[in-house]
Amino acid sequence: MQKSGRLQEESVRLLREAGLDIETGKNKLKATATNLPVELFFLRDDDIPGYVSDGVADAGVIGRDVFAEQQSGNEVVSALGFARCRLSLAVPSDVVYTGVSWLDGKRIATSFPNLLNQFLVENNINAAVHLVSGSVEITTGIGLADAICDLVSTGSTLASNNLKEVQQVFASEAIMIANPAIDADRRQILDCLLFRIAAVQKAAKYRYILLNCPDVAIDAVSAIIPGMKSPTVLPLAQEGWSSLHSVVDENDFWSRIDRLKAAGAEGILVVPIEKMIL
Repeated sequence: MQKSGRLQEESVRLLREAGLDIETGKNKLKATATNLPVELFFLRDDDIPGYVSDGVADAGVIGRDVFAEQQSGNEVVSALGFARCRLSLAVPSDVVYTGVSWLDGKRIATSFPNLLNQFLVENNINAAVHLVSGSVEITTGIGLADAICDLVSTGSTLASNNLKEVQQVFASEAIMIANPAIDADRRQILDCLLFRIAAVQKAAKYRYILLNCPDVAIDAVSAIIPGMKSPTVLPLAQEGWSSLHSVVDENDFWSRIDRLKAAGAEGILVVPIEKMIL
């Protein structure tokens, strides 16, 4: 995985939530899990696909943009759901951008020549692509390029360099890749890790909900939050009342809260779920 930056921090967090006991530290380039036969290497993100395809590592965490740019022959085994960003075209703020045709005949600086060239071909644009390994944003200001193609998250870096985003080229997020030729024993370990990661990812999308309701309202409330199979219903000490427990998609909860209250639900508690195994 990446040796520094947000991608590394989120990767380590995810692996720890998936149950790996690992110790990391500043400038530490290798770590070993104490409770699963997994060893971690911390590398430059651009180097990770090569380490995996060469068999030095069995799997790696990178951005989908790096995977698509390098086309290393590895396989994507999981989308990890963090470090979302986009590869976009940007031009100086005072430029009147009229669409992709504006790029015809222009000079574009980028660290992603393959993805950019693919975009240009698909849009029948003839432009000069200048490969720049870093500080792409400065190239328009010093006269090297008319536009840039670079990763964008919030857009603040573009704004601070007097640039504006005008066209998305590629959507990216963190993914896990693997060497398709790893042996059966290592594949079993990887599948175990992917199973744990999936449980963490699933849990992040759902919430455990507890509420009290009159017994006469159990059917109505259960219909609103049916859960995985059906809610758990436990009688309360107060006669005629029960506690109902269920699981609900977080995105759906707020749209259902008024219906729950109208059906007679009271004392509603919403609790995060750490792991979810279906």
